[in-house]
Amino acid sequence: MRAEVASQFALLADPLRLKIVESLSREQLCTCHLVDITGARQTTISNHLRLLREAGVVVSEPEGRYTWYRLAPGAFTQALRALAGFAHDGPDAARLRPACATPVG
Repeated sequence: MRAEVASQFALLADPLRLKIVESLSREQLCTCHLVDITGARQTTISNHLRLLREAGVVVSEPEGRYTWYRLAPGAFTQALRALAGFAHDGPDAARLRPACATPVG
């Protein structure tokens, strides 16, 4: 599970892929729409969409001359659970070790 979550975070670390995912979270789009939204070249968008498809984040649906893209259902469920776990499992200020809480010097 950790490897899959790390892989999803790595995918989203790229600003253009994050913009693509953000755009697809609002609506189903084709490559030409994503080119207009991002200003990136069509080949660049296609390469990023391929990576997102291979990771199971995006699904595609051909329709005539166009291929429509949307987020896969539950694409980020594991990653969100991992983040929620970090929030609950993290130390709070009251539980700091004494050596860390005292000033040095």
